[in-house]
Amino acid sequence: MKVLVIGGGAREHALCRSLSLDPDVTALYCAPGNAGIAEVAELHPVDPLDGPAVARLATVLGAELVVVGPEAPLVAGVADQVRAAGIPCFGPSGAAAQLEGSKAFAKDVMAGAGVPTARSYVCTTPEEIDEALDAFGAPYVVKDDGLAAGKGVVVTSDLEQAREHALACGRVVIEEYLDGPEVSLFAITDGETVVPLRPAQDFKRALDGDEGPNTGGMGAYSPLPWADPKLVDEVMDTVLQPTVDEMRRRGTPFSGLLYAGLAITSRGVRVIEFNARFGDPETQVVLARLKTPLAGVLLASANGTLDTLPPLKWRDDAAVTVVVASHNYPGTPRTGDPIEGLDEVAAEDTPHAYVLHAGTKRDGDAIVSAGGRVLSVTATGQDLAEARERAYRAVSRIRLEGSQHRTDIARAAAEG
Repeated sequence: MKVLVIGGGAREHALCRSLSLDPDVTALYCAPGNAGIAEVAELHPVDPLDGPAVARLATVLGAELVVVGPEAPLVAGVADQVRAAGIPCFGPSGAAAQLEGSKAFAKDVMAGAGVPTARSYVCTTPEEIDEALDAFGAPYVVKDDGLAAGKGVVVTSDLEQAREHALACGRVVIEEYLDGPEVSLFAITDGETVVPLRPAQDFKRALDGDEGPNTGGMGAYSPLPWADPKLVDEVMDTVLQPTVDEMRRRGTPFSGLLYAGLAITSRGVRVIEFNARFGDPETQVVLARLKTPLAGVLLASANGTLDTLPPLKWRDDAAVTVVVASHNYPGTPRTGDPIEGLDEVAAEDTPHAYVLHAGTKRDGDAIVSAGGRVLSVTATGQDLAEARERAYRAVSRIRLEGSQHRTDIARAAAEG
């Protein structure tokens, strides 16, 4: 099977790595890719938001499956263009991707499906914003209605900060604060059948102890030893299957990856948000534990045949990923700094630890930083403590001037 992956971040590197290990994949392409993905896939230049260009590239390459990684191309309808060219595509239509593209749309779908979530108001005027903030009180949860690369949410007890963010968003969703730990659960669906993956937990705040501003994610781990063993079944019954059924009922069937961000509150499981694609950095740890070859599962989603697949197989290993970010992230990151030590990780830590590239590019013989989240160092082990030790040992070998990373990823879970 010839597979084309669209995107160029750590999520796409994780996907390409898994696909490169699949014996059914005879050729692997990525567009535009990055310096790390180039080691496992043939790179091609393309604008991921240009649907016709993506479809033409897939046709020229003879791709038998296209996997659209990032949210912006999905919301822009790139998957529609690929399917219109007669090529199976893993990823929802532009209409269905509004589950991530619009927080207000997602809330409406959840209401129709009876999915438990936070009470909320959709606001478009300063008066509505003030009324909503007053109704819920602190801590305030303010979400930009549209895509914001994981940084459109402000959770704060500072009323002025909350109001300032809300006013800057245009259309905004203000909702009640949900207590309790957060969990990410992915599911692959073809619009009818829903196949859950293993849950993970990510770390959104920039600094140790969940301090600092929100980011796209600074690390993740799986499994969750503290979680209820029945959690996945409960979320399937109350969240994932009802949402897929509601989308189909509305005439906008959702196929691809449905990502539920959940809060395990004192009143039960509540949905924080939906995403329409694999999440970063959770993908890194979930795919590290997946034993079933990936390509056939993604193709079954694209072709509507998920119900014919045997149950997924999983490794017992734990997985931890730590994000190495550039100086000043998540503000305006510094780029162009050389990255050293990657060869040392490959020589000393493989196969238990490896580096997935996000914001990197090749500059002559050097690999340099080219974004905010630069690398994602992923490791596996018999338990979280071993996986965590291996991940941080690999991180210690990497040298990037001014870089930053959290030192507490999976620490609490590993310590019980």
